[in-house]
Amino acid sequence: MSVAVIHKRLLVHPRQKLFTTQGLLEVANVAGTQEPIYGPSAIQSVAKQAEITPYTELQPDDLKWLAMESTCVETQTFYLMADSGHIGMAQVIYSNVAGIRTTCQFNTKVFYPSNTDTPPLWSSDTLTEHSFSPDQLSFYADACALTLSPDHKTYTIKSATNDSSIVNLNVTRSSPGFQIGSNGTSTYGTDPQYPWGSMRHAFWPRCHVEGSIITQEEGEIDFKGRGVFIHALQGMKPHHAAARWTFADFQSPSFSAIMMEFTTPPSYGSTVVNVGGIAKDGEIVYAGVKNTATLSEGKEDLETEWPEPGKARFEWEGKTKEGENVSAELEGVLERRLDRVDVLANVPGFVKTLVGGVVGTRPYIYQYSPQQKLQLKIKVGDEEKVEEGILFCEATFIS
Repeated sequence: MSVAVIHKRLLVHPRQKLFTTQGLLEVANVAGTQEPIYGPSAIQSVAKQAEITPYTELQPDDLKWLAMESTCVETQTFYLMADSGHIGMAQVIYSNVAGIRTTCQFNTKVFYPSNTDTPPLWSSDTLTEHSFSPDQLSFYADACALTLSPDHKTYTIKSATNDSSIVNLNVTRSSPGFQIGSNGTSTYGTDPQYPWGSMRHAFWPRCHVEGSIITQEEGEIDFKGRGVFIHALQGMKPHHAAARWTFADFQSPSFSAIMMEFTTPPSYGSTVVNVGGIAKDGEIVYAGVKNTATLSEGKEDLETEWPEPGKARFEWEGKTKEGENVSAELEGVLERRLDRVDVLANVPGFVKTLVGGVVGTRPYIYQYSPQQKLQLKIKVGDEEKVEEGILFCEATFIS
């Protein structure tokens, strides 16, 4: 089933046949309240697709904005690791709540090198007059443009929405992009043919970055270096889709290792879905679902009551497309966090009203990039390599 078909069916779910739990679902979809317990059978993990098709390389159609007219959050996010030591993010968010209201947001974040005491720069601005190119591959708004080149290899990000961070970047993929399975999508619902929600990720795991972000604090920051692009779509309220997230972006001279893991709320059996891959210039070494993310040595954050992790371990396991065994691991102390993001303090007011009123929903993102370079240990067939690189890691707690 294609991504487009899945999301068309999200709009035609037969809601006239409402039973008790379906009625609760209706309330949850509109008001953002907690969903009833459906159990793990109500999520169709992308891991099922991966049993037949571990991954597919991205084609231009896979990069199209869906811009759903029902509840969704769709993002295109660029994670940046500059040769200068700066780490950055540029992101466009398209969000729709119950088909009632649509907003678009442009976010920029800059982390300064660890030898400085400069706090992170965060800019978040509501966009006006948004539109898409006829092919749905590029996004436009007043003072902001995210355009894909005709050869579908380079995104150009330009934004003058905030004087604190004027963005002019080119992100060019150095390896093929991928999605897990045939369409990268997990679906939610008791009838798999008519899902009521979805979760999708598509990756450019290894990119070359050129350009800059002009800041008031440090002037123009050259972001020449490496990057990752992720197109994500949550076709339901975010706190219904996932209770926790772990994200890892590791970049070294020869390898890029990516992992995205989420755990559903108890409504869907606290099911864990993990997608990831390893790439080098010109090729995907491995992509699949047999990965693990382990956060340990947690210490309670007294302000949020979440267990802030102190150490992380990431493992990838699978095969190359030629059938060779692949295994890789990355482990290390996370050191002092770069930032702790109060999500509800950084979303539009009407979204905050829907999400913040749910008992037990306290979304925070903990962000890390250890000053000590970590080692990726990778074995492909009989060949083993160890390579140092930079890790950017996020641990998100929602409910």
